[in-house]
Amino acid sequence: MNSFNVWHLFILVYVLGIVVPCWRIASKAGYPGALALLALVPGPNVILLWLFAFLEWPVERARS
Repeated sequence: MNSFNVWHLFILVYVLGIVVPCWRIASKAGYPGALALLALVPGPNVILLWLFAFLEWPVERARS
């Protein structure tokens, strides 16, 4: 296995390690899971984090 393939594997593991948990959090909060893909983009990832932290989640709105 050359270093090119090792880097591809590393990047795949990194991306899955970020996207999968974010997808689950977004889904449990009541948002579309595809928002997790924004976690990979510099800039929108910070905005997404702040939105999740401070906006009322759709799940919370459904309870009240």
